[in-house]
Amino acid sequence: MNQKIRIKLKSYDHNLLDKSAERIVKTVKATGAVISGPIPLPTHKRIFTVNRSTFVNKKSREQFQLSSFKRLIDIYNTSAKTVDALMKLELPSGVQVEVKV
Repeated sequence: MNQKIRIKLKSYDHNLLDKSAERIVKTVKATGAVISGPIPLPTHKRIFTVNRSTFVNKKSREQFQLSSFKRLIDIYNTSAKTVDALMKLELPSGVQVEVKV
């Protein structure tokens, strides 16, 4: 096949994301393909500010933060064995996987 496969992983839990990336790396290395990564991409943070009490204490506010973590993995010199191993790999449901060939 000899083409590059790019895998982007995205999750709200960084521990779950790192374990998933580690499983992908071990699977790809076992098939003999060359791998680059996992490369950590910038964390996207969304911060929400909510008023606690609108009538009594108007200055009383609470902030919430929602962070999404991303990793990038490039796979070179792929074979049919590598693709089959990746298709059989089971990842947790909290990880979003995007594959580009």
